[in-house]
Amino acid sequence: MKPSPNNTKLRKSSDRGYVHQAWLKSYHSFSFTGYYDPAYMHYSVLRVINEDVFAAGRGFGMHPHKNMEIITYMLQGELRHADSLGNTAVIKAGDVQCMTAGTGIVHSEINASETNAVHLLQIWIFPERKLLEPSYKDQHFTQAQKQNRWCLIVSHDGRENSLKIHQDISLFTTLLAENKSLDYMLPAHRSLYIQLASGEIEVCGQHLSAGDALMADGSKEFTFKALTQSEILLFDLPIHHSVDIMQQ
Repeated sequence: MKPSPNNTKLRKSSDRGYVHQAWLKSYHSFSFTGYYDPAYMHYSVLRVINEDVFAAGRGFGMHPHKNMEIITYMLQGELRHADSLGNTAVIKAGDVQCMTAGTGIVHSEINASETNAVHLLQIWIFPERKLLEPSYKDQHFTQAQKQNRWCLIVSHDGRENSLKIHQDISLFTTLLAENKSLDYMLPAHRSLYIQLASGEIEVCGQHLSAGDALMADGSKEFTFKALTQSEILLFDLPIHHSVDIMQQ
C-alpha cells in the first residue's frame, strides 16, 4: 500500500493480482486462488473484488459457495445465472446481483452472448454470522438514479430500495460527469473503500484511474472530482482494524 495524504492508502490497478486464461481476464484486489499477498487478504469485511472479463459464450459452470455474501456488479454485457435454489436470470449493465451463500449454494455464471465479452465486478463480503439460509436477488439501477449522486445499491437494512445483505455495510455507486464533484462524510467508527470502475478522478490529492482503489479509516469528509466521466463504487464498512477475520 502506498501512503497518501490525509491518512488514506492508494492501491493502483497495476498492483493487483492478474490471471489470464484462454477465456478469462481477472484482476484480483485481494488474495484469491493462485494470487497470494499477505498484505491484501481483506479490508474490513470486504474479502474479494475481482474485475472479470469473460469471453463470448464462456464462464464458470456450476460450482459451490458457503458462508459468504456475494455481490455481482455488471459493467458491460450479459451474464446468465442459474443456481441450486432454482433461480435463473440474465443480468446486464446496471444490474446488481446479491447471493447469500450461507449453508451452501451452487451456481453458474456464463456469458449469455456468443459475440460480445462480459465485464463485471465480483465482490465477496464476510457475513455477520455463518450458516445463514441461502438466498438470491437482483435489481436494476438506472443511470438517472446514479448520475452525479450517491445511489445506495446494497445495505444491511435494505433502505432506499437497496438490496439487503447480512453485514453492516453500505455500498453506493455514482456516475460522475466530467468536472462534477461529490462529497461523502465518513463517520469516525467506519472505514471507506473506493473502487474506480471507469474514468479518472481526484480525491484527497490523489489521481485515480480505472481499476485503482483508495482506503481510509475514521472521520473525514471526502470530495470526489471527476476528470472524465467516471463510475465509482464506495463501500462504507466497519472500521478495518476492529474486524477479526478469524471470527468470520
